[in-house]
Amino acid sequence: MPRAQRDALVASAELIHVRRGAMVFRQGDSIEAAGGGFYGLVAGTIKISSLRQDGREAILAMLEPGIWFGEITLIDGSPRTHDATALEALDLLVVPPEAFARQMRDVVFSNAMAAMLAARVRMLYGLTEDATLRSLRARVAHRLLVLARGDATQSVLLRHVVKLSQEALAMMLGVTRQTLSKELNALASEGVISLGYGRIELLSLDALQALVSTG
Repeated sequence: MPRAQRDALVASAELIHVRRGAMVFRQGDSIEAAGGGFYGLVAGTIKISSLRQDGREAILAMLEPGIWFGEITLIDGSPRTHDATALEALDLLVVPPEAFARQMRDVVFSNAMAAMLAARVRMLYGLTEDATLRSLRARVAHRLLVLARGDATQSVLLRHVVKLSQEALAMMLGVTRQTLSKELNALASEGVISLGYGRIELLSLDALQALVSTG
């Protein structure tokens, strides 16, 4: 967005601090829930997830600094679609619902929101394609490449080290930790990745992309 719209957005926000482990919002929270709004992540990492009644968790995305989120409930008025949990201490900009509504009346801002949502829909379509058409090996490769760009952030800068536990990656892919471990160890034996504690180093981006392309 142009500087004027960015300045107006930040000026309407309150900077808050959230402790590690706290919930920014919960699945099912209404727009009237305490602290509800449109969020800008300044510092820290957020886990976006859903929890089934049997206790099984699905991690949908990891949010990193620079991303805005929480717009869906403000646009359609429906409850929050998932949980947002602070994986470390956070600095958050919170734009109240009424201020967000004013911003949406600005064509430049609303067009920027539409573009952001379109990008997220494209990413969701890609993950749906993974789940229905690709082999598990290709799904693992694709998710590693997505995480290398900051997952939901999708930065143009691609990092070669993904800092994420294998358990969390398994929750993202909807597979068991043991099943994922077999795939990661196979990729490591082929020299495509290197495994460490809480981290995965991507040694061959070309090989990962080839796996995604062949499915």
